[in-house]
Amino acid sequence: MPCTTILVGKNASYDGSTMIARNDDSGAGHFTPKKFVVVLPEDQPRHYKSVLSHVEVELPDNPMRYTAVPNAVPGKGTWAASGVNAANVGMTATETITANERVLGADPLVEYIPAEDGQEEKAGGLGEEDLVVLVLPYIHSAREGVKRLGALLEQYGTYEMNGIAFQDVNEIWWLETIGGHHWMARRVPDNVYVMMPNQLGIDSLDLEDALGEQKEYMCSADLREFIEDNHLDLSMNGCLNPRDAFGTHDDADHVYNTPRAWFIGRYFNPKTAVWDGPDADYTPLSDDIPWCMVPEKKVTVEDIKYVLSSHYQGTPYDPYGSYGDPSWRGAYRSIGVNRTDFVAILQLRADRPEEFRAVEWLAFGSNAFNTAVPFYANVEKTPEYLANTTKEVTTENFYWSARLIEALADACYGKNLNHIEHYQQAVQSKGHELIAKYDRLQAAEEDAAKRAALREAANEEIAAMLRKETGKTLEEVLYDATNHMKNQYARSDH
Repeated sequence: MPCTTILVGKNASYDGSTMIARNDDSGAGHFTPKKFVVVLPEDQPRHYKSVLSHVEVELPDNPMRYTAVPNAVPGKGTWAASGVNAANVGMTATETITANERVLGADPLVEYIPAEDGQEEKAGGLGEEDLVVLVLPYIHSAREGVKRLGALLEQYGTYEMNGIAFQDVNEIWWLETIGGHHWMARRVPDNVYVMMPNQLGIDSLDLEDALGEQKEYMCSADLREFIEDNHLDLSMNGCLNPRDAFGTHDDADHVYNTPRAWFIGRYFNPKTAVWDGPDADYTPLSDDIPWCMVPEKKVTVEDIKYVLSSHYQGTPYDPYGSYGDPSWRGAYRSIGVNRTDFVAILQLRADRPEEFRAVEWLAFGSNAFNTAVPFYANVEKTPEYLANTTKEVTTENFYWSARLIEALADACYGKNLNHIEHYQQAVQSKGHELIAKYDRLQAAEEDAAKRAALREAANEEIAAMLRKETGKTLEEVLYDATNHMKNQYARSDH
């Protein structure tokens, strides 16, 4: 799916947490209702069959509980997307990325071929539909996630190019697929953030480490031979650049992908490099924007949410802008688009006990108009307001309420922006307050069962607060949108 991912190492975050975050966006012209649920071990399949590719995988008998944000409407598979398991390991999948023709010719994607003309069907490989379900319930560290997924890719292959993030309290790893069966992964340095905009992103690969000690890199076992046999290394100095070897730098990237990395770097490192003007170090068209950078200040949850909501505000490219050359407005694909299904910011807090270390910040709908809200991940169930998403439009759940707010607010952006800002600040501030309150209550409680009950009580209180603030904001934007209808008239009829 067309998404945007941000990863933040523990020494780059405001509180020492590892944080992985991703906008989950539907394809053009599509919207996918999502829900927030817990998958219990007894509900995890032991034999898995993909809806899209028909690939079948036997699964271990010892799955862990995990949270997920699957599709709310059945028919196209689970698409669990993002979650945290009982071992406090987080995963988000996937960031759809790119590959060049030389890679795809050397190791073609494993496509599903239906039965026809007397030929039996041929199952495809693994894809975004499958990965969280096949990996997250079975891993106890981020490294273990890379190894399990890597083995599955080598065995079954994939029908699409994807990037996948894993985290535990100490490490973050990023894995990218290369063609149908190959892959590479890099550990995110602790003091950096990573920006990933639907493009193969890793810009360095130490094959000696990846095929040896695996301190900072991992890869498929035959990647060196794959590169050599297919003449994929394009470097003039023998220093492999994975982007050049495996990725793309085409015109579509310069409209769709690289501008997003440019805006993210511009936000977190405004003084480190020049981002604007004729002498800029990096522009929206630059192919060499670093995969990771040390931020100029520590990164907060709010920073991540703001960047993932971006529509190039403060630049000539803002589709809502009212200054500069109008021909530049909307020139580049925004980070936050109308068809964002949800954003999840997974936060593993090193300064909290394991029982309540994991917090999952969620928002549904278009990020420019929604708000992120935190929930404890180590629970047996999630609040109905986020779990009961239906196919039918209703204000009884968070997903559809968010969708209604975004459509009404967009239609009258300038007038409604104030309501949205108040909404975001109110929910996110209260979210911090309630998490801190229940952290204290759990720390003072000696009984484990009561601590578990406190986490679920916290999530319910947070959901109730969210529902109240969402209803209030919906009323406000509806009022303003109605007053700006084309058939309005100033004179009263009575």
